[in-house]
Amino acid sequence: MDWQTWHDDYDLPDSPLARRLRVVQEQVRAALDRSPSGPLRVISLCAGQGHDLLGVLAGHPRRVDVRARLVELDARNTAAALETARGAGLSRVEVVTADAALTDHYRGMVPADLVLACGVFGNITDEDIERTIDSCSQLCKTGGTVIWTRHRRLPDRVPLICDWFEGHGFDRQWVSEPDAGFGVGVHCFAGEPRRLALGVRMFTFVGSDLLRQTNPPVGGAG
Repeated sequence: MDWQTWHDDYDLPDSPLARRLRVVQEQVRAALDRSPSGPLRVISLCAGQGHDLLGVLAGHPRRVDVRARLVELDARNTAAALETARGAGLSRVEVVTADAALTDHYRGMVPADLVLACGVFGNITDEDIERTIDSCSQLCKTGGTVIWTRHRRLPDRVPLICDWFEGHGFDRQWVSEPDAGFGVGVHCFAGEPRRLALGVRMFTFVGSDLLRQTNPPVGGAG
């Protein structure tokens, strides 16, 4: 997978990726709107070119309150994200070219008010999804928000992901409808954040194509 050209569908207004982006940005905007006054910390895992956050933050009244760290492995994507951030005057947005799966890259930024895990769960195994959700209780502050995505192809893991979040101390705020053509979820952390464990790999990116080969559709509703 070329993770730079993968972003091309964002430029097609009716593509599933573009429609998902609009929904994610709506939820990012809502999370910022309801956040308490004062400084806010935001982290984005596998941030790509930063569309999820930067497209909202550029024109949001809380932009001056937000300190953000976007972590992405593809240097072409981080270059694009950095250009967007600087062009919008978002000097408190840090773009890091690194493996987003490693907890070390979030040191000094957690627990965060907003955690973005978009484009992650559709490319990792079920075991790694649950491991990452467990790690979110280190990444997210009490009352903070996690916004995540996952496709709705069979086997549809969105209900299971919701169960995992709720089993790890998160309250469901909103989940897109099954027939939306994509899955977007919003969970708020009701527990006490654990200390960040350094040197831990939360997941390994294997890609959706390989997952479809090793985990073919079996029954259920999409």
